[in-house]
Amino acid sequence: MPDFITSDGVRLHFEDEGTGHPILCLAGLTRNSRDFTYLMPHLSAYRVIRLDYRGRGLSEYPEDFMSYNILREGMDAVELLDHLGLDKVTLIGTSRGGLIAMALSVTHPGRLASVVLNDIGPEVTDMGIARIMDYVGKTPPCADLDEAAVALQTGLGADFPGVPLERWREAADFMWAEDPQGGLSLRYDARLRDALIGQAGVGEAPDLWQLFDGLKDLPLATIKGANSDLFAQETLEKMQARHPGMISAIVPDRGHVPFLDEPEALSAIHQLLEAT
Repeated sequence: MPDFITSDGVRLHFEDEGTGHPILCLAGLTRNSRDFTYLMPHLSAYRVIRLDYRGRGLSEYPEDFMSYNILREGMDAVELLDHLGLDKVTLIGTSRGGLIAMALSVTHPGRLASVVLNDIGPEVTDMGIARIMDYVGKTPPCADLDEAAVALQTGLGADFPGVPLERWREAADFMWAEDPQGGLSLRYDARLRDALIGQAGVGEAPDLWQLFDGLKDLPLATIKGANSDLFAQETLEKMQARHPGMISAIVPDRGHVPFLDEPEALSAIHQLLEAT
């Protein structure tokens, strides 16, 4: 399995498949490289690199959990590109991955050829943040992945109507593992919750619009779940006004986040790649 060691000594796992223009995929807050499972068959003409952030998936859990922050994780992404000898990539960022993309547009603008933001913008809703904090770092009280799939379908089905139980079962397996002793275990470091709480208590949150403006000279596509509780329609419209050339796609019957194999999402991604 491909790994590399970061400048602060953490072993990170990544997947590197295909040839052609390189695409770096960065997942959501608690997620990992498997987040892009449904997109992968549609990127067969490209080289696709998927990173497990520190403390997620198959990557090492660092001693310092406060290193779970966007700037350090962005540096990890840059160090992965250095490790692979890649100058520029298209970055597809889901949720937290999109925040990292915005940060990199300011700290390392020369490393980005283009960017896709999946259900994320410079403003996030209080409702969405509250929902995330309700589950981060907590193991769901389910006996197995089958039960977890039913719980996901029950809890998220209103925002994702029509998604079959089989896909929720796959989604559950992406996030949790069945414990041999019974129940489920997290596929990420539970101390991520402590990092979020600790960072929230240190000064004012940065103005993410300043980071978004770093994308003004790059080809950009933004995908929004029509039912997203984190990414408001008003925010998307403000982004469009500040970046008139931005490709926008709204995916019906999806909340936070689209799976990226929906026709609307794929159309936006391929339109961006053709313009890159």
